Amino acid sequence: MASANTHPVAQKTAILSVYNKTGLLDLAKGLSQQGIRLLASGGTANLIRDAGMPVEDVSSITHAPEMLAGRVKTLHPAVHAGILARNLESDEKDLAEQNINKVDYVVCNLYPFKDTIAKINVTIAEAVEEIDIGGVTLLRAAAKNHTRVTILSDPADYPSFLEELRQGEVSESSRKQYALKAFEHTADYDAAISEFFRKRYAGDGLQQLTLRYGANPHQKPAQAFVKSGHLPFKVLNGSPGYINLLDALNSWPLVKELKEALNLPAAASFKHVSPAGAAVGVKLSDVEKKVCFVDDIAGLDESPLACAYARARGADRMSSFGDWVALSDIVDVTTAKIINREVSDGVIAPGYEPAALEILKKKKGGRYTVLEIDPLYEPAAEETRQVYGISLTQRRNDIKITNKSFARIITPENAVLPDQALIDLTVATISLKYTQSNSVCYAKNGQIIGLGAGQQSRIHCTRLAGDKADNWWLRQHPKIFEFKWKKGTKRPDKSNAIDLFVTGQVPAKEDVAERELYEAVFEELPAEFTKEERAEWMAKFCDVAVSSDAFFPFTDNVFRTHKSGVKYIAAPGGSVSDKAVHEAAASCGITFVEQETRLFHH
Repeated sequence: MASANTHPVAQKTAILSVYNKTGLLDLAKGLSQQGIRLLASGGTANLIRDAGMPVEDVSSITHAPEMLAGRVKTLHPAVHAGILARNLESDEKDLAEQNINKVDYVVCNLYPFKDTIAKINVTIAEAVEEIDIGGVTLLRAAAKNHTRVTILSDPADYPSFLEELRQGEVSESSRKQYALKAFEHTADYDAAISEFFRKRYAGDGLQQLTLRYGANPHQKPAQAFVKSGHLPFKVLNGSPGYINLLDALNSWPLVKELKEALNLPAAASFKHVSPAGAAVGVKLSDVEKKVCFVDDIAGLDESPLACAYARARGADRMSSFGDWVALSDIVDVTTAKIINREVSDGVIAPGYEPAALEILKKKKGGRYTVLEIDPLYEPAAEETRQVYGISLTQRRNDIKITNKSFARIITPENAVLPDQALIDLTVATISLKYTQSNSVCYAKNGQIIGLGAGQQSRIHCTRLAGDKADNWWLRQHPKIFEFKWKKGTKRPDKSNAIDLFVTGQVPAKEDVAERELYEAVFEELPAEFTKEERAEWMAKFCDVAVSSDAFFPFTDNVFRTHKSGVKYIAAPGGSVSDKAVHEAAASCGITFVEQETRLFHH
């Protein structure tokens, strides 16, 4: 008998409402053995009762029957006030006035919505019936009040829960973990529901866009979507794929930032989520027009945007074959004409002149992808991606590259960067923000001329980019413009032949099949490009700018850039070899700028 100064301990209560009944009977038995009152709904109550264990229907406290074919069972103040009540005097008063008892344990999992929608030809009506309402409310209420209530949503947790219960009480740390799991359970459930209806109700492309497939044809289904608001782009023509959008959504911010930083129209030629070329709208010389195969384009000098794309596409024509195009300004007819005659997958821009759009719509037999981006769109500050089923989140790389980014000149003392060097360093550095790391970029005349992307070793990036820069310069040798092409030779075939010629990889005569393909594009085979001619031309290569997305760990990078006419280097510091790197730059007559921000991109 309790003494006059004590109150009897109220019997604890558990509410059980589960679809997945794995381990339910063992759990119910364990709860009963601890003297806990069991309340359950529907099939959960029937299973426990049929096993000969004491259980009450939830209706015994709600005094309301299950209704609407089971749609309403636990949605009642007698249930949720008992779950949500805290150990506060005001809450105790409210419960007493309404004759409601506290609930201490909630066991709940949800209807199999994912299993239902995985069925072939499932209807919306069938899916709707598997949207759990009462269960989600039980889970969320109990998880919210986890300082007092224990919520179990995963049958795998039943044994450890019962073991703690037999030893006295469930620990605070366990209640926290169970609550987190419940919140994740409802979040995953809601995500599955919203994805199902997004595919069916947002098919107008405003919020969701179904893609042909993922990165590869066997990766289906695939889609692009936003969880709130609208997609920031419209599909004006064609049907973008997964990789198209990766390129589009990396290349657009690149040209947008270039335009903001330099107040010049900008263009990018993207391949495999890295720029093959990027440039701003600086007029091309007569030689550069020939190198870029645009010397026959009327009105080129009057279109800075067309100049930007001609430079971006012409920087590394071999890599740009089949590119994705990004343009900072409304696309004019001149720019559209250049795009139209090159092998390309699609374009993204803030708008199109009507005549330019008509040109692009006819490309690839009408299948060319044309996207119109909202130039005012700003993504969220935080970005999330999934890798192997694991979600990673980070702050978006929203650092702005401006002239101030190149203010800390290490060597030589009192050096001042000329305007062209600032433009070239800006182009190179912003491009690195959107290039797979490790990466090193060479720039000249407002354009990328060589980019090394995704290499594990920094020196290999520097060499790869330097070789491309050398190629760009050697393609401007006068011998190239003396080539007598066979009539009808296509631009890609010309680009390949020029590449073989300037890199010294012309097929030997004994390699009969390859040699025949090389010779087939010429009306008259060009004379050999001698080592002496190559060296003499390379000696004229100068005033090139280089940027690196992280520090140069060794001096070999500096010495390699020097071979390609580099006059300016921008790179972050932080290497134990910084002093040696700076001294190497000084010995080569290179102005070295410490650009303080690392720009890895993965």
